[in-house]
Amino acid sequence: MEREAQTVAVMIGQYCRKHHGGRRPDSGSNGLCPDCYKLLTYARKRLERCPFQEGKTTCGNCRIHCYRPAMRDKIRTIMQEIGPRMIFSHPVLALFHVLDSQRKKPVRRK
Repeated sequence: MEREAQTVAVMIGQYCRKHHGGRRPDSGSNGLCPDCYKLLTYARKRLERCPFQEGKTTCGNCRIHCYRPAMRDKIRTIMQEIGPRMIFSHPVLALFHVLDSQRKKPVRRK
């Protein structure tokens, strides 16, 4: 779960720097613009509340969609654009993300 949170943070950071110019590092928002920082905190909150936790696949392959539709569209846009480039900037995170996506869809315990 921590690795997935780190992967999402890296992707949002790269997207923000590319499209919004980011913010100064001392702004208290991890160098992100306000919109990207809001998305990052939302994504972390969703990961913390994931019912599958360590046994989960990637969110894109999950049976349950925890994100509100507007936030899901934003994160999907970021992942489609930045995801393929991750192999060059963060190859280990990219590899683990691909491996996580190959996991079987989790079954929810009753």
